[in-house]
Amino acid sequence: MVKEVRNAVGRYIPEEINGKSVVPFQGVGKFRPTGRKFAPRIATCADYPNDGNKLVASLKEALVKAGLKDGMTISTHHHFRNGDLIANMVFDIAHDLGVRDLVWFPSASFPCHAHLISYLKDGTINRIEGSMNGPLGRFASEGGMKGVGVLRSHGGRYQAVQDGEVEIDIAIIAAPTADAFGNATGDRGPAACGLLGFALADSQYADKVIVVTDNLVPFPCIPWQIHGNYVDYTVVVDQVGIPEKIVSGTTQITKSPDRLLIAELTARFCDEVGIVKDGFSYQAGAGGTALSIGIYFEKILRERDIKARFIRAGSNQYPVQMLEEGVVDYILDGQTFDLEGVRSMRENNNHVNTSPFTSYNYHGKGNFASMVDVVILGATEVDVNFNANVVTHSDGVLLHGIGGWQNCLFAKCTILPVPLFRDRVPVIVDEVTTLCGPGELIDVIVTERGLAVNPSRTDLLEKLKETDLPVRTIEELKEEAEQICGKPAKPTFTDDVIAAIKWVDGTVIDVVRKVDRR
Repeated sequence: MVKEVRNAVGRYIPEEINGKSVVPFQGVGKFRPTGRKFAPRIATCADYPNDGNKLVASLKEALVKAGLKDGMTISTHHHFRNGDLIANMVFDIAHDLGVRDLVWFPSASFPCHAHLISYLKDGTINRIEGSMNGPLGRFASEGGMKGVGVLRSHGGRYQAVQDGEVEIDIAIIAAPTADAFGNATGDRGPAACGLLGFALADSQYADKVIVVTDNLVPFPCIPWQIHGNYVDYTVVVDQVGIPEKIVSGTTQITKSPDRLLIAELTARFCDEVGIVKDGFSYQAGAGGTALSIGIYFEKILRERDIKARFIRAGSNQYPVQMLEEGVVDYILDGQTFDLEGVRSMRENNNHVNTSPFTSYNYHGKGNFASMVDVVILGATEVDVNFNANVVTHSDGVLLHGIGGWQNCLFAKCTILPVPLFRDRVPVIVDEVTTLCGPGELIDVIVTERGLAVNPSRTDLLEKLKETDLPVRTIEELKEEAEQICGKPAKPTFTDDVIAAIKWVDGTVIDVVRKVDRR
C-alpha cells in the first residue's frame, strides 16, 4: 500500500507516483524550485549533413534511427486537435516493432486517439502523461492503464519538461509546412493549423526530434515556428492532419436563452466594475457562451470608440474580425480554433503566435497570464469555497483535460460563467469531486440565476453596491440548484489512483481515483 500525505488543500495524495517521489501542493506561490533547467545531450554538427538535408524515407525509419526502445517517453502535440493523424501512426509503428511500456506525453489527446486504447491494453503504451479527452479518459477512469496518468496544464507541461521532471526521448512534431533542415511552421500549407507553440518545449529539450510534414518546401521555411537546429530527422507523409477538425466546440455564438443571459450578466459585470475600458485585455474560450461574452465586449468597445490592447487567444473568426477592424491592437494566440484564425495568423503581423513558455510557464521570470485584465473560463463543478474542477464530472469519470485553465487563473479577475445545473445535476456543490484550481484564485461565478463574488474580493463587492446586478452568495446559488434538482449523490471510489493532477508549479494538487462500480 502506497503511503499518502495530505496537501495544502486537504487532498490525500500518494507519496510516490509511477516510481517517482512527488511534492504535494503547498499553496499558491509557496513552492520554490531549486537547481537549474534540464538540458538535452550536446549535439555536434559533425553528425549532421553539411547540406542541411535531414530527410529520411519514412516515419518508421526515423523512429528506428532515433533509437526507439522499450520504456521511452514519446511526445506529440495537439494543434490538429481531433484531426491529428500522426500520434496514432507513431504507436502503430511502435506496436509493429514490438516496443513496449512507452510513456505517451501529448500536449492533449482527443477522441481520434481512441485507436490507442488497444495499445494501452496490450502494453505497447504504459500510461498517458497528458490531458485525456473523451474515450481515453473514460478508459483510464475504469482502471485500464497500467501506469498512473498525469494531467498538467499547458504551462505545467512546459514547466515539467524545462525542469527535467519529464525527459522526452523522442519528440514527433506534426508540421503543416517544413523544409528538409527541419524548420517548420503551422500557419501555411494544405494542412495549416495555425501555430506549433505546444511543441516548443519538445523541440528544445527532447533527446531526438522528428518533424513530420506533408508540405516540404525549399530551405528556408519561413516563418520558422520550430527551428531546424533542434531537429534530427525530417519525414514527408501523405497527410499530416485534418485542419477542418481543429475546430473547438461550436465556435458559434450560443442560441440558448440561459447561456445568453449568463453571457450578458458576465459582460455587464465586467463593465460595471470598470474592467472594460480603453486598453484593457481579456481571454475567453471558443465555446458558445464565451464567444457571446466577447461579442458583448466588442459592442461596448465600438459604442464608446475605444480599443482593447490585446486578446489572449484561442483565436477564431470573432476576435479576428475585431483585429482586422481595429477594435483590438493584438491577438496573442496560443491555439487556433478555426480556419479564419489560421488565415489571420498568416496574414496579420499583429496576430502573434505564442507558446506555453511566454504565456503560462510558472517557472519563468513572469508570464503573460497575470497581465490579463479578465479571463473567462468554464468548469464542470464549483464548490462553496470557489474551488473548481475541470477534469471529472460529478460521477467522477475523467473526461476532460486541464489545457491552459489553471494558468489563466492568475489573471487580474477570473470569472467562471456556468449554468446552475447541467442535465439536472447541480454545478455548484459542497466539495468538488476533483480539485483543479484553488478558490483563492477564482473571483466570480456567474449563473443564469445570479452571480456570486468571492468574499475575498471586497473591491468588486464594493463596486457592485451601485448596480442592479443579481448578486447572491454562492451558498444561495447552491441551495437554489438543490431545490430544483435535489442534492446529488457523491460518487464512490476505490483506493486505486488512476491519474494525478499537477498544479502549475509541478506539485500535486489532487488525484483521480478509480470509480467504484460495485
